Amino acid sequence: MKVAALFILGCLVWGGMAKPEFPEPEKDPDFWKEWAQRTLKNALTLQDLNKNVAKNIILFLGDGMGVPTVTAARILKGQMSGQSGEETQLEMDKFPYVALSKTYNTNAQVPDSAGTATAYLCGVKANEGTVGVSAAAVRSQCNTTQGNEVTSILKWAKDAGKSVGIVTTTRVNHATPSAAYAHCVDRDWYSDGDMPTEALQSGCKDIARQLFENIPDIDVIMGGGRRNMYPRNTPDVEYPGDKKHNGTRKDGRNLVGEWIDRVKDKKSYYAWNRKDLLSLNPNNVDYLLGLFEPADLPYELERNKETDPSLTEMVDVAIKILRKNERGFYLLVEGGRIDHGHHEGKAKQALHEAVEMDRAITRAGLLTSIYDTLTVVTADHSHVFSFGGYTPRGNSIFGLAPTVSDIDQKPFTSILYGNGPGFKLVNSTRENVSTVDYGKYLQADRYLILPRSSYIWDTWNVGIFGILFFLLFYELWLLFWLGLSLLSFSSLSPSLAFPVCLITISQHRFVCFNCFHCFWIVFYQ
Repeated sequence: MKVAALFILGCLVWGGMAKPEFPEPEKDPDFWKEWAQRTLKNALTLQDLNKNVAKNIILFLGDGMGVPTVTAARILKGQMSGQSGEETQLEMDKFPYVALSKTYNTNAQVPDSAGTATAYLCGVKANEGTVGVSAAAVRSQCNTTQGNEVTSILKWAKDAGKSVGIVTTTRVNHATPSAAYAHCVDRDWYSDGDMPTEALQSGCKDIARQLFENIPDIDVIMGGGRRNMYPRNTPDVEYPGDKKHNGTRKDGRNLVGEWIDRVKDKKSYYAWNRKDLLSLNPNNVDYLLGLFEPADLPYELERNKETDPSLTEMVDVAIKILRKNERGFYLLVEGGRIDHGHHEGKAKQALHEAVEMDRAITRAGLLTSIYDTLTVVTADHSHVFSFGGYTPRGNSIFGLAPTVSDIDQKPFTSILYGNGPGFKLVNSTRENVSTVDYGKYLQADRYLILPRSSYIWDTWNVGIFGILFFLLFYELWLLFWLGLSLLSFSSLSPSLAFPVCLITISQHRFVCFNCFHCFWIVFYQ
């Protein structure tokens, strides 16, 4: 009886315990820097490294592009060209170095795009929902911002005299791009119209404002987000009759107009549509601001090819402008709507977005050289997305599995989501999906474990693909080549920065010969 009582008491105590807080030292950026120092030093002792220095960096970030998405996109790419698909290679598949990365946030097992962006761009793991601040900052609490700001590789590159750019299919002030320039305790503070009064009174700034103030000379900025740049109720230039696209700013500022005035004496250019973008001469433009939609850009399958540029077209223009700098450039490219497609359960949209990003990677390779440019492709997190069902070779990636369920004897799609809005019952039973035109149907699933209004992220490791003639860049960024095959996001930006001499460690100062800006590494684990 005593043993049973103690067991029951122990269970009650254990069940009543609050979930453990993450370790206090993780709130300090120095924790991640010191971790990075140890990891990098260890890696550098494993073999004799290439001492060459890279000039340019391009980071392609597929938001939500986990390993299952990469696999499905590969098959789709082949099927779009008339092949069975499985044998196809994505451009990233051709890269010689591959690794996996852990994605957790300091306070979250399943991460979000804001905390992960802070990790791989700033080298410091952070709390979910926050950008450009350490884990000491608490989401939505403005007074935790000051003193906890962390800077990104984009700023390091700019300080080193390189040209820098941001290209995204989301809003330019969305979670991923904002971590490159902003310090904000809430990823949803797109404009001051999205911020609580207390935060504004305490001096916190919205993300759109920080885009133009924190690093005022970003050379190339392209994506969506027009409505967050204009005063409230200002009609949108493209959709003047649609009030939902009107400006949202409460402070009355016209951030686009301010940018135009500030750079009017430089070789600058503002574009809000595809025609304007493709008509510019990159040789005559040093500063480009392209805002092509009030919010996010449309999905590639829904893109108006007269008004909205593709990701490939934006990357093409960006590189042609940035590469004019003899000191090199840093370019962040986000295929952000891969994530949105998965959130909405639109597998067809998500996978076509991934294929479009692969086209952009191909184009970037044609415009740069492996002898001086590091190109890395990765993701920030995955999704509860999978596919299977014993499908035969060449089966449409959006098609049905060849068998029926042994429970309800109904067919099912090969693509499945673990949760989300695709759940559907007909007369209290699962829908017979053989009656659905799955070739056109966007939500390629009808069988879910957990019904939800939208799909949520998962915490799978994500892939890292890299290519560069100067192995030093990859040997440090992709530490798997040195015997470390599982990384964490706080290791990416420091490892990227080290081989172009944006950072160094004392034992290896030779790497910074003829470099423009060197300082202590801020690795992340």
